[in-house]
Amino acid sequence: MDHQLVVDMAKNAITIALMVAAPMLTVALASGLTVSVVQAVTQIQEQTLAFVPKLLAVAAVFLVSLPWILQTLVKYTSEIIRSIPQMAQ
Repeated sequence: MDHQLVVDMAKNAITIALMVAAPMLTVALASGLTVSVVQAVTQIQEQTLAFVPKLLAVAAVFLVSLPWILQTLVKYTSEIIRSIPQMAQ
């Protein structure tokens, strides 16, 4: 197995992982920031108030983006399995 092939496989795996996680991380960041600003303005310092909206927002984005996530992961897995004979050379 060539070193360049290993580097390319690792790069592709990291890229796919970031693509799959990005929508949920972005929504978690945005909802957390929004709730923090609201808490700072209203001076309500309740920990569950920050956690519950973030959890609900991430769950909603996960459910909406699940078909795309599965399609992306199945495509990547298929490409890896198809490239096994080339890696064995």
